[in-house]
Amino acid sequence: MAALVEPELPLIVLAGPTASGKSGLALRLAEHFDAEIISCDSVAVYRDMEIGTAKPSRADRARIPHHLIDVVPPTEPFTAGDFARHAREALEAIRSRNRLPIIAGGTGLYLRALLDGLFPAPPQQPALRERLRTRTSPHLHRVLTRLDPAAAALIHPNDLPKLVRAIEVSLAARQPLTEQWQKGRDALTGYRILRLGLQPPRPALYARINQRAARMFSSENEGGLIEETRNLIGKYGPQRPFTSLGYAEATAVLEGKLTPPEAIALAQQGHRNYAKRQATWFRKEPAFHWLPSFGDDPATYTEALSLMHQHLERKPPPEAAP
Repeated sequence: MAALVEPELPLIVLAGPTASGKSGLALRLAEHFDAEIISCDSVAVYRDMEIGTAKPSRADRARIPHHLIDVVPPTEPFTAGDFARHAREALEAIRSRNRLPIIAGGTGLYLRALLDGLFPAPPQQPALRERLRTRTSPHLHRVLTRLDPAAAALIHPNDLPKLVRAIEVSLAARQPLTEQWQKGRDALTGYRILRLGLQPPRPALYARINQRAARMFSSENEGGLIEETRNLIGKYGPQRPFTSLGYAEATAVLEGKLTPPEAIALAQQGHRNYAKRQATWFRKEPAFHWLPSFGDDPATYTEALSLMHQHLERKPPPEAAP
């Protein structure tokens, strides 16, 4: 008797740099295909961090089910491994409801952890970690650049925890972190993946980044990012997520180290640099269909719609031979 091959279920990935319009496009596609969205953003997982993360509005989240948003408070660590575990649980739940999952976001490492799995990390070295934590972030970024230029290009120079971990793992294994990513992964199975990537022209993208960063700091935006950061620190105290882009500059304003215009300019530059790193990361990922504009471009929506219809209409694999 012929053995049955369980058909792979369709899965849509929508990635790209910050401010390219991923969330808006994901919402429109989810409405069209009766889908649910899994956010792939390393900061949106934290509760109460709204303005600086540019999360979908609460109305949008009520309209379309979203997962991996507001998962933990800023006081709790949340790693790529945590994301992969939670996201796979969300995929199973969406599968049980016979709905289409759309993964939308720009955190490349989290997406890779979900789809490709993580390498077995070497044993932790607490003593080394504590020594590294006494060094400044710029110094550690220079060290990581020597050890693993590819990892250094993906980690923000001010992200002390990620810099420390990357150096610790590279030294413990005597091998660059990015080379270790290729080993022993637990890849996601059971899904047929369509990867869509937004790639708007860089000058237009940078203009949008500048506008969005300025809007985040505007007092007309629910009090602005400085006020949100003040409330977050008052509620939780200083926490690692508050060192992320936008929040770090807002904190510097609260500490009297920057003026608001200086903070906006630094946040704009930081987000532009981040977008460049994201573009570099995703260009190295396999099998992406690149859409050369923003998510709110009608032509982008039409092309994404066509690609998704083609993907969903593919026939399941035939039964295996007896």
